[in-house]
Amino acid sequence: MEPDVNGTRPAAHQPQRVPLSGWEAFFGTEFARVPVVVILRGASPDGAVAAARRAWEAGVRLVEVTLESDSGLPALDAVVRAAPDGLPVGAGTVDTPEQLARAADAGARFGVAPGLNPETVRAAERHGLPFLPGVATPSEAGDALRMGVTTVKAFPASSLGPEWVRALAGPYPRLGVVATGGVTAETAPAFLRAGAVGVGMGRSITEQGGLDALVREVAPG
Repeated sequence: MEPDVNGTRPAAHQPQRVPLSGWEAFFGTEFARVPVVVILRGASPDGAVAAARRAWEAGVRLVEVTLESDSGLPALDAVVRAAPDGLPVGAGTVDTPEQLARAADAGARFGVAPGLNPETVRAAERHGLPFLPGVATPSEAGDALRMGVTTVKAFPASSLGPEWVRALAGPYPRLGVVATGGVTAETAPAFLRAGAVGVGMGRSITEQGGLDALVREVAPG
């Protein structure tokens, strides 16, 4: 979908501002439908769009394009324009307020980070962009909650393991956890059974197969 004659993004893909108080509902609603986010890292714009379309065809609603490489912003822009109406595209590896602003300008509907940077969280709040910061310790989880963030990314999930997710729910029952980093089609169900609200899967699952079967296994109904 192309911009209009004034160069602005089509209305269907204009970012929708979501206050901090609405972030929990945003992520909760999306992961309740299909508890999977497909992460597109280091892909060209064409490659990212092709992988995103395979994810959407499998029933995945959330697609994240990471920004750590020079191809990140062009790929994010291309996927945003290709997304069917109503499907939010996010920006990943958003470490700074400046990256957050660029992601919002590109049409991202949510942001994700590997760590917890209070300045980036506050920038996301100013932009009305639901944000999923990364945590790896109970202290970081508590810090996120004190910032008003109630859904976080557990990273790296393959090192933390499903039992870490289960144990974290003891002191922090309100915290939603998205397990990301080294999660495979074989291990994803274990994280969800342990209480994760969602799992992050790399682009390889759209290329090597298994995504359709995983969505059928973990999607409600």
